[in-house]
Amino acid sequence: MIVAGASVQGTAHLATGQGCQDAFKAVELGDTAVLAVSDGASSRDRSALGAHIAVDAACRLLTEDIPDAEETPKAWTAWIAGRGKRVAEEYLRAVTGVLGASGAEDPGALAATVAAAAVRPPWVAFLALGDCFGTLLTRDDRCHLVLPPPTGPAPFLSSPGAALRLRSFVVWEPELSGVVLATDGCAALTLDHPSVRELPPQAGPLPAERFFLGLAATLRENHGDAEPLRRRLSGPQAGRTGDDLTVLCALVEGG
Repeated sequence: MIVAGASVQGTAHLATGQGCQDAFKAVELGDTAVLAVSDGASSRDRSALGAHIAVDAACRLLTEDIPDAEETPKAWTAWIAGRGKRVAEEYLRAVTGVLGASGAEDPGALAATVAAAAVRPPWVAFLALGDCFGTLLTRDDRCHLVLPPPTGPAPFLSSPGAALRLRSFVVWEPELSGVVLATDGCAALTLDHPSVRELPPQAGPLPAERFFLGLAATLRENHGDAEPLRRRLSGPQAGRTGDDLTVLCALVEGG
């Protein structure tokens, strides 16, 4: 696997001196990669810590007992559903530990979203809560927005009933060449309006092929050096959004 990621502060955060509240983490396990990104709530001062807790919990739990590539869809679906529940529980346990046993401070002080993926070709297992999104790349140079951003207000891991609101699903794709996770600050850079492809608005956002295919080609050529990705996230085109931007990807070798 070629694994690379980058986070940069959004222009609004730079202007106010606010630090980056996104976080990402990846774990490589031979032919398998586990990815996680998180977006801390910009209105909460300690949400950057919440984002790091979220990606730590997701990566730790998604590296446990990963099904074999030959397992059934039922086994994969049950596994990721169980992992999602445990990620929500582990996040709350860790946040409670940070805030102290008194519970004087609301866990929402560390509010954060999460999107995570366990990539073991031809399988990808996703879980998500909030406004992050995920794109799957295939060997025929196509991009599939399999985990779209929500259309309504995004819940956080600290929200009531978070464990029940986590989305989890699996994809079996024998032509898999890569998986990309991103926080919502990247939407202007990585998603196209359906009108770009002469589709009606109800078709929803579409992955910007120029971004994803260009990123994959660059990372394959430079063997995973993330600096070009960081420059792209910091460039003028990405500056259309004031939010922090994070992109994390895993590319299948030879894909």
